[in-house]
Amino acid sequence: MFIDTVELTLSAGKGGPGAVSFRREKHVILGGPDGGDGGRGGDIILHVDNNTHTLSHFKGKRALKAKNGESGMGRNMYGKKGQSLEVVVPPGTQVIDQESGDVLMDLVEHGQKIVFLEGGMGGLGNTHFKNSVNQRPTHAQPGKPGETKAIRFELKLIADVGLVGFPNVGKSTLISTLSNATPEIANYEFTTLTPKLGMVRVDEYASYVMADIPGIIEGASEGRGLGLEFLRHIERTKCLLFMIDLANYRPLIEQYETLKKELANYSSRLATCHFAVALTRFDGAYSEDLSGDIEAFLTHLGLGVCPPTERYRLTGELPSFFQDYHAFEKEKPYFVLPISSVTHGNTEALRYALSDLVQKVRDDEARCS
Repeated sequence: MFIDTVELTLSAGKGGPGAVSFRREKHVILGGPDGGDGGRGGDIILHVDNNTHTLSHFKGKRALKAKNGESGMGRNMYGKKGQSLEVVVPPGTQVIDQESGDVLMDLVEHGQKIVFLEGGMGGLGNTHFKNSVNQRPTHAQPGKPGETKAIRFELKLIADVGLVGFPNVGKSTLISTLSNATPEIANYEFTTLTPKLGMVRVDEYASYVMADIPGIIEGASEGRGLGLEFLRHIERTKCLLFMIDLANYRPLIEQYETLKKELANYSSRLATCHFAVALTRFDGAYSEDLSGDIEAFLTHLGLGVCPPTERYRLTGELPSFFQDYHAFEKEKPYFVLPISSVTHGNTEALRYALSDLVQKVRDDEARCS
């Protein structure tokens, strides 16, 4: 089960109380107090593990608590520290304060371990309270409570390429064709009810992660359909692939502008994200004269039709567009490419073209950091 948001109350352990004890040994006249200190309470530690992909292991849980510290003992023996609680979350998890709504932490790196809440200090034993006036103290400190906070975990998937399109546009078919993901595929809308991640291998040394989210409809940024619930999963993607359906009753320009509008309404970052365009289902539509529609679409984007490079080994007959790698304009798509996931038309070309786009974005990020 895919779960991407949970609410929990996290509590660090309470410190153990100090001990009230007196040294009583044969032939020891001035024994005095020897109560040890209580142990410190256990911490809450957040651990980022990329072997975990959802928050489903928190299902049914409302509160998580670290162990309390143990009590101090006689002979000035300290109590044992309480066992810390390691809370494992997938990369891309945000820790949000339930009360204020503030983002407390953004956990993105595999292997990160952060002490989120500290356990309470153990109480002092009665040996600390001996003085010239009170040589037989009969009291010790209780342990201090650990930190407690009501939080919400929100998972935002981390991927290199996010697929964006209307329902039933072929996103699931594409990700199953290019990657190791196995989503449900059917001929009706909203077959994808949860986000899917897939690893796309380019060659022995290169790969990238692709994310498929439920289809976006007009008004998704206002809560219509499933888009609002899962749009956050493409917030972190390095680039987007707009999937425009050649067989859809909506004109190409209308599909594109609607998707751009919903993304912009949801997030200003998504509105300026690097992107490319795939024209899907050209297997069933190429017999019709769509060249004029596609050229009009390219003109609307401010592009011109240019021959593809040999690198992509294109098999399609419809017009395609590729930007020059060294004159990359972020405001325009890196490429516009007709594809067919069913017949595998241009899917290999798409695999390599997306790899180049991802590498370009990675290079830009490395240069800016």
